[in-house]
Amino acid sequence: MGKRRVAIVGTGQTLHRSHRPDVNGQELIHEAVRIALADAGLTIADIDAVVIGNMDHFEGINAVDCWSVDGTGGTMKPVIKLTTGGTTGSTLAIGGVHLVASGMFDRVLIVGWEKNSESDTTGAITTAFDPVWDRLVFAGAISGLAAEAQAYMARYGATDRDAARVAVRDRRHACNNPHAQLRKPITIEDVLASPMLADPIHLLDVCPRTDGACAVIMACEGVAEKLTPVPDWIWATANRHTYTYLGDVNWGELDSMSEAAQELFAKAGIREPRKEIDVIELYQPYSFAGIIWIEDMGLVERGKGAEYIWSGATDMGGELPINPSGGVIACNPIGATGLIRCAEAALQIMGKAEARQVPDAKIAVSTGFGGCMWTDMLLHGRKKPDF
Repeated sequence: MGKRRVAIVGTGQTLHRSHRPDVNGQELIHEAVRIALADAGLTIADIDAVVIGNMDHFEGINAVDCWSVDGTGGTMKPVIKLTTGGTTGSTLAIGGVHLVASGMFDRVLIVGWEKNSESDTTGAITTAFDPVWDRLVFAGAISGLAAEAQAYMARYGATDRDAARVAVRDRRHACNNPHAQLRKPITIEDVLASPMLADPIHLLDVCPRTDGACAVIMACEGVAEKLTPVPDWIWATANRHTYTYLGDVNWGELDSMSEAAQELFAKAGIREPRKEIDVIELYQPYSFAGIIWIEDMGLVERGKGAEYIWSGATDMGGELPINPSGGVIACNPIGATGLIRCAEAALQIMGKAEARQVPDAKIAVSTGFGGCMWTDMLLHGRKKPDF
């Protein structure tokens, strides 16, 4: 991770909505940047570099690093664009960590954003798949997720009712998050009665399309402690962008999550993640992922994810709360989504999560998902790491 320890010292999020006609893209970005700078007690003059990304083919803005400077304030500063599909937001966070840890910059502004209301999301995602081998079957985002869910159901006997319990949890949690797009509780019956999109996925099982932006400020040790009394120290990062073709995926298990989690926990010496981690912000774009991927992360045995969810252990007040923010099912500005998970984990560690705060959170995990079933992970801690 480099020679210097890195911490998050400020975060900012917009009001995430299905449509933000009150602002253009640069103004949306500026909204998040302004809040993050204020949170860290900084001005744009204090920032050494900017890292920014979105799903650029959604809005058709390919030089977002140049186009965005009116929003980021990055004029005459180094600006780096990172784009990795759905993992863009988490890739931005990992990129920011390495830029600071390397010694290149002391204070880095990281921005993820999306204006989905001005894009053809499904059309754009479809073009990402190979036109011969993948595109005819895996058109858009839903079909690949349905394939994963069906494979898991066949292997372990889970049901769409089990998955609906995950959606109900996250939508309930979102009611405590003023930034979330969907802040209305739902029931299991609501989920099962909603339209079927691709068997077994119902409309209320999946994330919305969102306009929104998120900004995070990272600083090196020696600077971070002066900016905030409780920095969110980044203990470790890991990622696995494992596959290129969807036909190669091990459906029913997210291998990229399993491998990244093993690396992440090994770096920090975590042997019993369910007991040692206090809160998780999981990039979970649909409900079945809340069952499958906690198994891949090593929190429970294979086939036991649904049982763990039904026990209430992942609810607020449970053994290991997952997505106190409401997660992706409640809000999904895709280029920002992974960075929002990082920001929400930081808020938990810094004790700034307000109504969605997990008491005395000391260790948190944030994840990103996207591309061809890829995974990014960050480990957050209140204590400065000594490894």
